[in-house]
Amino acid sequence: MDDLDKPLGQNPSPERRLPLGRFVARGLAALLGGALSIFVIWAALVRDPLGGEPRAEAPVAPVETAEAAKAAPQAAPAERAAAETPAPGTQTVTIIDGTSGKRQDVVIAASPDTRQSGGDPRLLEQSRHGPIPRIAADGARPSDVYARKPPAGTPNPDGPQIAIVVGGLGISATTTASALSKLPAAVTLAFTPYGSDLGTLVSQAREKGHEVLLQVPMEPHDYPDNDPGPQTLLSSLSADQNIDRLHWLFSRMQGYVGVTNFMGARFTASDHALAPVMRDLSKRGLIYVDDGSSPRSQAGQIAGASKLPYVRAEVIIDAVPSAVEIDNALARLEALARGRGIVVGYSSALPASIDRIAKWAKAAQGRGITLVPVTAAAVRARSS
Repeated sequence: MDDLDKPLGQNPSPERRLPLGRFVARGLAALLGGALSIFVIWAALVRDPLGGEPRAEAPVAPVETAEAAKAAPQAAPAERAAAETPAPGTQTVTIIDGTSGKRQDVVIAASPDTRQSGGDPRLLEQSRHGPIPRIAADGARPSDVYARKPPAGTPNPDGPQIAIVVGGLGISATTTASALSKLPAAVTLAFTPYGSDLGTLVSQAREKGHEVLLQVPMEPHDYPDNDPGPQTLLSSLSADQNIDRLHWLFSRMQGYVGVTNFMGARFTASDHALAPVMRDLSKRGLIYVDDGSSPRSQAGQIAGASKLPYVRAEVIIDAVPSAVEIDNALARLEALARGRGIVVGYSSALPASIDRIAKWAKAAQGRGITLVPVTAAAVRARSS
C-alpha cells in the first residue's frame, strides 16, 4: 500500500517490530536482575565491611606499639624512636607537636658528651646512663654552684624583678646561636635533651653568664599523638621506670640548676606519677620550674612536701606568637612584678620571641625593672 493511502495520525501495524523490542527489553531486565541477585548473595556470604571501597596495597615497615614500648622501658632510645638508620654513633628521634601535627626529626648522640659542659666533678655521680647530678659530700648543691648572681649595680635592688626562661634550645644550632647572641645574661636558657652537641652549647651559654635548665619531656594528654620525644615520663609507668628515664635525661648534659617540664599536662596532674620524680630532684639539689602551661599541675603542692625549690611561670610570653601579643605579655609581667616583687615568664625560642624579649630587656631597667636569673625567684620562694 502506498503511504499516501494511510490515514493521517495512525501508526503502522505493531506486529512488524514490537515482538523484537519486547524480547530485547525482557532479556536485559532478566540479566540485570540475575546480576543483582548474585551480588546480594555474595555480600551476605562474604560480609566484607569494606566491600566496594577502593583499595591499594603497599609494603610497610613494622611499627612498635605503645604497649610494646612500655613492656621494655629499658630499651635504648634508638630502638623505639629511630625512623631511619642513623649515622654511626647517633640516633634519630621524632618529636610530634599534637597541636600543629608538625613532626621534627632530631639527631642525637648515642652517648652524651659532657667533657665541654663545665660540670663540677663534686656534683656528679655515675649511673648506668652516665654522670648525673648529686649533692656534693660537702653539701654543695647544683642549684647553688651553677647559679648566676643577679646583676650588680641594680638601681633598686628591692624593686620589681622578672625572671624569664626561654626554652626549646639545643636542637637547632641557628636558633641557639641567636638566643646566645641576642638575649642578656640574666635570661635563663632551657635546653631539650636531644641535641647532638649539648655539652658545647651548654658550656657556651654558661660562659655568657646564663643559668641553664634541663627540659624534661613529660606525658601530655594526647600522647602519643603529641609526642615530646624518647624517654618521656609517663603516668602509666612505675616509679622506678620513670626514675630510670629521668636519669637518662639527666645524663645528656651537665651544669644546669634544675629542670622544667616539656609538655606534661597529664603527667604533672598525676600525684602518684609526679611525686617520685620531685623527690629525686630534691635529693639531687636541683630546682623545678613549672612552665605554667597546665592549670592542673600538682607540682607546687608536691614540691612543698618534697622540700624542693619551685617556681611557676605566671605568663607564657609567646602564647600568641606575634610581636604585638609578645609585647603585651611582657607588659603584663611588668605589672605583676610591681605588685608581687618578683615573677617568672616563660617563652619558646621562636625568632620573634627572642627579638622582642631582647628589645624589651634593653628598656626595662629604665622603667625600674630588674631582670634576674630564675634561681633568684626560686630562692625567694624557698625563703618565703
